[in-house]
Amino acid sequence: MLIKDSKAYGVVTGLGHEIRAKSVVLTNGTFLNGIIHIGEKQLGGGRMAEKAATGITEQLVSLGFESDRLKTGTPPRIDGRSLDYSKMEEQKGDEEMVGFSYLTVDKISSTAQKSCWITYTNPEVHEILKTGFEKSPMFQGRIQGTGPRYCPSIEDKINRFAERDRHQLFVEPEGFNTVEIYVNGFSSSLPEDVQLKALRMVPGFENCKMFRPGYAIEYDFFPPTQLKFSLETKLISNLFFAGQINGTTGYEEAACQGLMAGINAHQKAKNLEPVILKRSEAYIGVLIDDLINKGTDEPYRMFTSRAEFRTLLRQDNADIRLTEKSYRLGLASQERMDKVIAKIQQVEQLKGLLEKTPIEPADVNPFLESVDSSPITVRHKAAQLLLRPNFGLMDLQQHLPALKTILDGFTIEVIEQTEIQLKYHSYIEKEKELVVKMSQLEDLIIPENFSYDKLGSLSNEARQKFAKIRPRTLGQASRISGVNPSDVQILMVFMGR
Repeated sequence: MLIKDSKAYGVVTGLGHEIRAKSVVLTNGTFLNGIIHIGEKQLGGGRMAEKAATGITEQLVSLGFESDRLKTGTPPRIDGRSLDYSKMEEQKGDEEMVGFSYLTVDKISSTAQKSCWITYTNPEVHEILKTGFEKSPMFQGRIQGTGPRYCPSIEDKINRFAERDRHQLFVEPEGFNTVEIYVNGFSSSLPEDVQLKALRMVPGFENCKMFRPGYAIEYDFFPPTQLKFSLETKLISNLFFAGQINGTTGYEEAACQGLMAGINAHQKAKNLEPVILKRSEAYIGVLIDDLINKGTDEPYRMFTSRAEFRTLLRQDNADIRLTEKSYRLGLASQERMDKVIAKIQQVEQLKGLLEKTPIEPADVNPFLESVDSSPITVRHKAAQLLLRPNFGLMDLQQHLPALKTILDGFTIEVIEQTEIQLKYHSYIEKEKELVVKMSQLEDLIIPENFSYDKLGSLSNEARQKFAKIRPRTLGQASRISGVNPSDVQILMVFMGR
């Protein structure tokens, strides 16, 4: 990288070409000093058949950055034509095809999907795998990096869960235009011959042909406590990190950081304010906040359980939460923004209609009894009935012609959103109140050059963590691991003064 006066201003390629830039984003994946392990073989590489990146880690460390090692792994790739699917359990695709986009998506017919399959390992497979343990880079200490806790290798599984005599394998086609199969659940760094011999003992894999063995890969990452919330580094301005360089693992985790680093690299180049999503606004906000406050010493994966505002962070309201922000940045089109505004208006319109529509006991009681719900004795509004469990608007409308007439004027998307907002109204409101309480701490800004040594009553650990991470707000300070509520109270009292 080209750096002067603690500012990045471009990069130099392997051929020595200089490319000047107002912002630089590093998304190095598993390539930084990457080493591929297959049994006792060690190959330099960031991915099979692609060479590792050297020099970047060394330059960053010389500038004062901390680095560490992590590992991840991948399963063998098999020729799908060599498998006997009659010995496996078929897993068909989704019956209802839903797009990832809220824009119009052509419905894909379920017959156009490829099935996945399930098969299982067995004691014979485990015994063969154990014969390779003495050559395993993991068990022999050749791999120093920590692996992902939630995706252990097959050798790790049979070692840690010795009481299990079988493990699930998901047989996944790589695509429509390839015969390659991804054997999910059989990630391994054992010798190639051991992998193949063991696989051939798996039902359906007796005659399997291997395109590429599984392997482990070890690589450098930079603890993400060295970043600002914009994903710009604290040490070098105009330099941004995204993806596995920050210690995360997984496609969505990498994609969301790449998006935010790209947005903020643009904002910085244009002298605009950074875009920072809150924990209550998006899972992206939760992920970045976790990384910067807590750091990670193992490959970080995003789980819904990491978010405290899960009732607000739903997949059905992602467009309502985030499209306007995207539109203001120039990322979402006018068409997309208009579509969201129309949806919000239609949801409010339908809620109003349901709050006025009366339902007579005689019309609805037969249906209520059929779903084990208490009959009503007086007239109810449709919105009131919807608060009950076991049924939704689409069930009700089959028995109530007046309701069907109302719903026929709205799309499924609007009906579903309306139903969710009405059914969970009190839960959503409670969570919004919690967000307001928490945001009061977020509004208390800590000066950037604040000296924590002034506060003798802070615990030593809190003082060290605050000085290292330099939280922007009291809210951020409260989420740093190792910081006690009493330390936050002390800061709050001091800031109040």
